[in-house]
Amino acid sequence: MEKPRQVVRKFLARPQHEGVGAVVRRSIGRFELRYFDPFLVLDEFSVSAPSGFPDHPHRGFETVTYMLEGAVTHEDFEGHRGTIKAGDVQWMTAGRGIVHSEMPAGPGTSKGLQLWVNLSSHNKMIEPGYQEIQSKDIASTTSDGVTVRVIAGQSMGVRSPVCTRTPTMYLDFTVRPAGAAAARQPVPAAWNAFVYVLEGEAVFRNGEKAGPHHLVLLGNGDGGIVEVWNKSADKPLRFLLIAGEPIGEPVAQLGPFVMNTEEEIDMTINDFEFNVNGFEKAKHWKSQALVALGVE
Repeated sequence: MEKPRQVVRKFLARPQHEGVGAVVRRSIGRFELRYFDPFLVLDEFSVSAPSGFPDHPHRGFETVTYMLEGAVTHEDFEGHRGTIKAGDVQWMTAGRGIVHSEMPAGPGTSKGLQLWVNLSSHNKMIEPGYQEIQSKDIASTTSDGVTVRVIAGQSMGVRSPVCTRTPTMYLDFTVRPAGAAAARQPVPAAWNAFVYVLEGEAVFRNGEKAGPHHLVLLGNGDGGIVEVWNKSADKPLRFLLIAGEPIGEPVAQLGPFVMNTEEEIDMTINDFEFNVNGFEKAKHWKSQALVALGVE
């Protein structure tokens, strides 16, 4: 049998301010872990109106928004508008350029996760696009005390319909208590993989433990199996297992722009400032959220 992947690094994602009045727990894309190929950023966010993430640009990667509580309304300069509710996922390809806003919908606090997945050089300038799946349509199955929701990839005999330009696995596991149940998932040996704990305590084969808001990086030299146990007598364990095929290209990043060279970043800034080469519609666009707030 293949040995389970071992924990090679673990740290707590601490709160920080992002956007306008929003709070995120950033685990990838901070000083301890700038990049985990092909992943650029992982934020666990919490936001209440009127705070949020108003009009901002992206280029060169994809964003994956997975709602846990509440709802967020998304709108962009192409006229795309919709609300992502609890359990829904939006896989957005920024490609050559998008300007959009993400603002909480309705009262209360909205919580979720946003993952930035890098694109290879031949995909960075493709046309923007969306894949959106409502909670009821996300592939899910339960066996031996383990439930998985398959956001991307496949697990326990079920597969997501999401197309990932950068090969990616995104799984939401819940493991029951009282029985030392374990989630076991094969992952391609060459892929980078990590666990992010949402609820309960994850226990790994080497005895390492991790609680909520912890990111756990897994070694890829140990084999292709990820194994995570719930040894609690009364508390469920919920965690994300995310893995991806490394791109292996240079990364040049300036905020929401991610390219391969500094020259390409300079070109992107120029394109955005002068509303050209993918950003033409940004010149006269403003989100309804900003209009409602009276922002000129």
